[in-house]
Amino acid sequence: MIGFYVGTRVLLFIVAAADSVLRHHRFATEISQWDGRWYRELTEHGYPAQALHTRTTLGFFPMYPIFMWLLSHALALTPDVAGLIIAMAGGLIATLLVERLASGWWGAAGGRRAAILFCLFPGSVVFSMIYSEGVLIPLAAGCILALERRRWLLAGCLAGVATATGPTALVLIVVCAVAAGIELHRRGWRDRAARTSLLAPLLSLAGVGAFATFLWAWTGTPFATMIAQRYGWGERTNPLALYYQAKSLAGEISFAHFNHPTINLNLVIGLLGAVVLVVGLVLLLRKPRHVSVEGLVWTLGIAFLATTSEFVPPNPRLLITAFPAVIVFAHYLRGRRFAALALANGVLLALLSSLTYVGTTLRP
Repeated sequence: MIGFYVGTRVLLFIVAAADSVLRHHRFATEISQWDGRWYRELTEHGYPAQALHTRTTLGFFPMYPIFMWLLSHALALTPDVAGLIIAMAGGLIATLLVERLASGWWGAAGGRRAAILFCLFPGSVVFSMIYSEGVLIPLAAGCILALERRRWLLAGCLAGVATATGPTALVLIVVCAVAAGIELHRRGWRDRAARTSLLAPLLSLAGVGAFATFLWAWTGTPFATMIAQRYGWGERTNPLALYYQAKSLAGEISFAHFNHPTINLNLVIGLLGAVVLVVGLVLLLRKPRHVSVEGLVWTLGIAFLATTSEFVPPNPRLLITAFPAVIVFAHYLRGRRFAALALANGVLLALLSSLTYVGTTLRP
């Protein structure tokens, strides 16, 4: 599986290199598009000393830039190179962990197919860019695996680091709490080993708690990140987010400006992603006993965030974060049907990544 993952990264490097030649962009620019610019800025200059109602580095969590800073100084690398190395290494770890999780759910063959689909899914482009998912997803997968094996201390530590990496990782707090609740219900509060399960949810709060404390001391408010996201990026939670995104897309489809198309591809991909997400959830819940409660809670939590976000629809990056809903297709499809699905994903990975690398066409 390591060779297959490396092969998909080579494919994406070829796509990025071709884009850089055809469109006269620097290769470093290709891999640092979108959030990558902010992570580079955060690595080099840190956070502003006050909460601002504009787009600033305060909109991003610190753990990934901390790793970038440490690696760039340890090996005398540029932040871009350090960030890419971390993302690619994290993607490899995530692939191996996803294979192990899926093997436990659906058997060894199902696990291999799941890992192949995980590597080929268009959202895996984040492992070839300066994006925090290269840290967040392996931490989440590792936490779920540790919870399944009742390794509470390890699960809590992984979740604690994850909650300082990105806002979607806050779902792990709920995952750890549910796992601990089930353990206490099963074995009883008086069981000392069962009470140890509380380590997981308590430690999961450490990362986001430390970040909030730092923001309070540095900017005067523990909500500086939320302020930047809300007013700088217009990020809000809305149960009708998908409806309004569909309405916006419908308004952009008009023959009046046929010669000058203004369709936002992010809306198209986001709404298609919502369909994939719903189908994946249906397949997961069709045979819920095959997947751990921890895996289901994680997937449902990310799905809720993805479908209620006004700014970021269920795009490939969020879908691969909710990886059980993506890899479940590998459980149901075998032989030629799985080969066709894998090929389609590989083609989409190359095509959509080419649009992501070149500028403001398509978010990861």
